[in-house]
Amino acid sequence: MAPGHADHAMGLEQAVTRTEPDAVAGIGFRRATTAEEIVALLHRALTEAGLTPDHLTAIVTAADRAGDPALRRAAAAFGLTPLGLDPAALAAADARVVTRSARIAALRGVGSVAEAAALAWAGPEARLLLPRIASAGATCALAVPAETPSLP
Repeated sequence: MAPGHADHAMGLEQAVTRTEPDAVAGIGFRRATTAEEIVALLHRALTEAGLTPDHLTAIVTAADRAGDPALRRAAAAFGLTPLGLDPAALAAADARVVTRSARIAALRGVGSVAEAAALAWAGPEARLLLPRIASAGATCALAVPAETPSLP
């Protein structure tokens, strides 16, 4: 069986030597965007960051969009359920957003929904692993939580 398969035991060396971070994907999207487009964008983001789908721990967006059927189907393709953040949580992360869209700022009060959502969910000390990338109808950014202190 291949490593990572549910019936394949991971050896201690594999567990200790994994250095790739777990990532949170922030998603922004237009209403007409398909699940297939969001899935393709997520795969592209993970590839650009040098990660595989098993590194994805959450898919996050604005609270009013988390229940959208296309996003729910896209998240299900990764074994996840989309999570929604309220406007205050997104706004609290806006100072750490590196991409600025005037249109999104006017609509949502943040420079990038994707970046703000990823950073907000990953925590106050999180950093962007991949700033916002875009497809025709969606945006995606990846964030990772702050470094965990080394054990003595």
